[in-house]
Amino acid sequence: MAAINEGENSSCTDLLSGDAGLALAPHAERNAVLSELHARPFEAVTSPCRAIRFAFLTDAAQMNANAEALTRFCAARRLADLSTTAKHRRIALPGAILRWEQHSEFTTYTWLLEGATAEDSTLPAIIANAMTEIGQPGPHLVSIDLRVESSDTPDLAQLFDPSSLAASQVLGGHATVATDFQINAGGFVRFLLWNRGLTPIETGGLVLRILEIETYRCFALLGLPQAHRITPVIRNAEDRLTHIMTVMTSGGSGLEINRELLDEITSLAARVEADAAIAGYRFAASAAYDDIVRQRLEVIGEKSFDGWPTLAEFLGRRLNPAMRTCQTLNTRMHDLNNKLTRAANLLRTRIDVEIEQQNRDLLSAMSERARMQLRLQQTVEGLSVAAISYYVASLLHYVFESVEHYLPVNATVATGISIPFVVIVLTILLWRVKRSHGHA
Repeated sequence: MAAINEGENSSCTDLLSGDAGLALAPHAERNAVLSELHARPFEAVTSPCRAIRFAFLTDAAQMNANAEALTRFCAARRLADLSTTAKHRRIALPGAILRWEQHSEFTTYTWLLEGATAEDSTLPAIIANAMTEIGQPGPHLVSIDLRVESSDTPDLAQLFDPSSLAASQVLGGHATVATDFQINAGGFVRFLLWNRGLTPIETGGLVLRILEIETYRCFALLGLPQAHRITPVIRNAEDRLTHIMTVMTSGGSGLEINRELLDEITSLAARVEADAAIAGYRFAASAAYDDIVRQRLEVIGEKSFDGWPTLAEFLGRRLNPAMRTCQTLNTRMHDLNNKLTRAANLLRTRIDVEIEQQNRDLLSAMSERARMQLRLQQTVEGLSVAAISYYVASLLHYVFESVEHYLPVNATVATGISIPFVVIVLTILLWRVKRSHGHA
């Protein structure tokens, strides 16, 4: 038994170590699925530190061009690319770490500079030179300047605009975050993070969450200008639909008017559908970004600090109404599309009914004409029998006059007697001709 158990253990050891040569065919997306969880790891951050982020709206072509430009930038400077995927790169530069990420519709550059402070004058030059050489991938939207400090908390009212200042304790009071969401002279939205005992990994995770909150907040608000542009169009379409329905219910509409109204409704529906196709994606993206902002705010666990509103409270007063505006307009567009569809179907039904009424009247007139033609034909047939009988009787009269010299026959009497027989025979012949034509 010992020998058997020893043999089984040896076989299991060989199998687990791969000596058995087991080969499994991997799923085409296996590597992508397994590496997704490690695509955006937290960066260990020590205080003091500066985090600078830029975000650009990019399409597929711009993303490809930007990836190639970044590759040329790294090759020209012989920089170490520490990434493992094509859409997420971590590049070590002299005095900085660059995290480059491509998302569904935007690209971010995040510069981590450990030991840098607000008074560091070399920081703008390093970043400006690198960004100039790489090139802007698309329209610029986000610029964030996040300072990580571990010293005593300064006077927030002097650092930020008190009218829009938001500050909160996060992660159980081990850190404090403050910002006024205002753009400074350099074009950055500034954040300050005071570290009160977080480990470097915890600090890095918090830095990433704060950068994501501001990034996704900006992209969520992209739906608001779109809503402002589309609102007058939707309002005008709703007014036109109200006018069309009023005309439809007035009772004075005819076939031509209904066709004109149907053309107008079709044109309105096409314009609304085109706007909905453009704005629908934007509103859906805004809603998704808003959900991410809420989730990130929930993760950092905010608590009030010094009586200032928290980031969630500040954004709730400003971001939530914007998102509700987009959601309401999106709902109005869908409702308007449904109303236009129902109105168009109603008009088509009315037009079909009116056309059927016209067809019925036309068929009735045609039937009346056919009936009149039948009567006229019957009259003509009767006259034809009389006329043919007259000619036949005339011919018979001549015949009787010819034989009158040879037979004791009175031509006039014989002609009179033959007329009823002629009429009967001709009537029978005409009836048989009509019957044969009817069977044919």
